[in-house]
Amino acid sequence: MHMMLIDSLLKQIRASATVLALFAGGISLSCAGADWPQWRGLEENGITSERLPARADFSETLWRQKVGTGFSSMAVAEGRVFTMGHSGQKDSGIETVWCFNAATGAEVWKHSYPAPLLDRFYEGGPGATPTVRGGKVFTYSKHGRLHCYEATSGKVLWQRDMLAEAGLTEPPEWGFACSPYFLTDDTLLIEAGPTFALNPATGAVRWKSDNFTPAYGTPKAFTVGARKLVAVMKTEGLAVLDAAKGSVIATAEWKTSFNTTAITPIVHGAQIFISSGYDRGCALFEITGSTLKKRYENKSMSNHMNNCVLISGHLYGFDGTAHRGRPTDFVCLEFSTGKEKWRVPASVGLGCGSVMGTADGTLLILSERGELITAPATPENFKPAARHQILGGRCWTVPVLADGRIYCRNARGDLVCAKVK
Repeated sequence: MHMMLIDSLLKQIRASATVLALFAGGISLSCAGADWPQWRGLEENGITSERLPARADFSETLWRQKVGTGFSSMAVAEGRVFTMGHSGQKDSGIETVWCFNAATGAEVWKHSYPAPLLDRFYEGGPGATPTVRGGKVFTYSKHGRLHCYEATSGKVLWQRDMLAEAGLTEPPEWGFACSPYFLTDDTLLIEAGPTFALNPATGAVRWKSDNFTPAYGTPKAFTVGARKLVAVMKTEGLAVLDAAKGSVIATAEWKTSFNTTAITPIVHGAQIFISSGYDRGCALFEITGSTLKKRYENKSMSNHMNNCVLISGHLYGFDGTAHRGRPTDFVCLEFSTGKEKWRVPASVGLGCGSVMGTADGTLLILSERGELITAPATPENFKPAARHQILGGRCWTVPVLADGRIYCRNARGDLVCAKVK
């Protein structure tokens, strides 16, 4: 009996010591480590599998780096952080792909190449997010340079000029901004007017869709029945492609006053949600056979450049357009009906910000002025739980929570890593 009691006490002591060690090491038990290897994360929905404490503390900065002008978000994989930036003169500058140690911020490698600055109405710089897959990193420059690197060393494995591949003489008005997107392990999609499917091992073209006017969003693959499809926003509107050969299955016209769309379609089953800035609004389509049927259209959600997140049947995102049109509000919409549930007015100061979600239904928001905010994702109301000024300058780039750390950047290239406690 005494031995049983002693054994039980020892187990309790060991368990308590483990918990104390975790907290002493700064690890939150509500944060299970997860990588974020591409635009919109591992599940392609802007939501991490990690959780945040009810009142997360992210006031402790672990490290900072300067990465150059731009709006490229961060990819985090296998202990490394990847992003892009521009430096130098407007006509004789360079773009740089950066790789840092995720925990310390130490530079692991970088690769630079000549690139003029495209800064029409804003700071300019690269807008695509790196993609990490199979030990390789894929990046897309403002001028259409598609690079494949060895993730550990930065060795260039291959590169392709997508501007020339698309038969264009100059990049689109705001430059290329699509993030490299994997349809399958052996098929990489990239936007250059047409949608291109490439062999990620060599860069060879597998198929090419019909020609469209280049836009600025990233494709989204989905399956309806036995059909694998790809939804992508073009300047002309929404296009649904056959994933096997790139043929156009259906289109729906959707134009803006500035001839630009920048979001990734949000797909739920056979339904596709799209949104554009410049007071264009949003719409929900459903694909049936070769037809896109519109379920609703309204002006309650005009995503200028950053996507909504869909959590428990509701969309959370920024409605408005930076520098043009009405001020930017933060809004909750019911996905199936488009009904507005609540609206946080521009006067609150979130500006043209960005948002991602967590596994426990928390919104992680970076305001345009660099305030990091958490709030429960609920259609009842907007009630911030934690706030901290993490950056200055203009912040249009979506933050990333990965492995218990939050990465944020601003337009001028200040990259900050904050510890979640």
